[in-house]
Amino acid sequence: MEALNHLPLTIAAAIRGLFADPQSIWADLTMTIVGVIAVIIVVVLAALILILLERKVAGWTSQRPGPNRLGPRGWFQTIADALKLIGKEDVTPAGADRFIFKVAPMIAFGLPIMTLAVIPYGYKMAPVDLDLGVIYFLAISAVSTLALLMAGWGSNSKYSLLGAMRAVAQMISYEIPLIFSLLGVVMITQSFNLSTIVESQSKIPFIVLQPIAFVIYVIASIAEVNRAPFDLVEADQEIVAGPMTEYTGLRWGLFFLGEYGNMTAVCAMAATMFLGGWQGPFFLPGWIWFWLKTGVLIFFMMWVRWTFPRMRIDHLMHFAWKVLLPLSLLNIVLTGMGIYIYQLVIGG
Repeated sequence: MEALNHLPLTIAAAIRGLFADPQSIWADLTMTIVGVIAVIIVVVLAALILILLERKVAGWTSQRPGPNRLGPRGWFQTIADALKLIGKEDVTPAGADRFIFKVAPMIAFGLPIMTLAVIPYGYKMAPVDLDLGVIYFLAISAVSTLALLMAGWGSNSKYSLLGAMRAVAQMISYEIPLIFSLLGVVMITQSFNLSTIVESQSKIPFIVLQPIAFVIYVIASIAEVNRAPFDLVEADQEIVAGPMTEYTGLRWGLFFLGEYGNMTAVCAMAATMFLGGWQGPFFLPGWIWFWLKTGVLIFFMMWVRWTFPRMRIDHLMHFAWKVLLPLSLLNIVLTGMGIYIYQLVIGG
């Protein structure tokens, strides 16, 4: 079991051992490239698996079988869908800004890769271990708004543009309580380094100390990745498919991959910040604990999507500014008071 726990580190050491100087700049560059490739594989595999899992969860919640024809229990359905997307014609609308139209889906797909690169998947298993990991994650996540805005503007479609405007309003609004929800953890640990934050939870996970922050983060992250009941960005009854209305084939598929990649990223961040990351109550390989926690959160997001109806746009904005934001500020105040009292007791 111990060997399984350190398996990724063993593989990394073996790759470094191929160089005359394992600590040389070329060895570091190679390990960075290997880490990026591994994250890309994680994003693609997560999307392929989660698309099928989403359909299974949808069938379970509505008492339907879900995909059950292609392959054993329908497990090959996602592969068939991917092949169908590859075969579809790539159409660019007349009058569209061709450069912006084509770059937008690439940005949407690339951002989850950049955010997942700083997540520690186990002890010393962060592809890029940044001292400002929390700030980096939030900064890159915020750029996803730009990808949807570019898609809506570049499509030369009123439905796409309306969806893009909703995306900007919604994602900026919910990003503020999401950021504030993480500040409590940063205040307790006095660090922005994600590995340090995980190690600080060796005795007690921060979901126990920050339950309000955890609930706020989960709700805001569902809105950030545009999933029901917060999917007003692509409300099909009103604006067809929002910013993605004019996209076909692989370009539309990149947005789809980006959505599931973002969902994986925000759930991985929640597991890191609130659930102890790779640490668990009994011995399992750390990276298995990490993915178990992330998987539970992903399942919860899917369950919410297929349980609750879509919110009205004014209710959506009201909830962000008049409920989540005051609660997140209250949590910061309570956390500060708790830290002050704790220091008084310890100092006394």
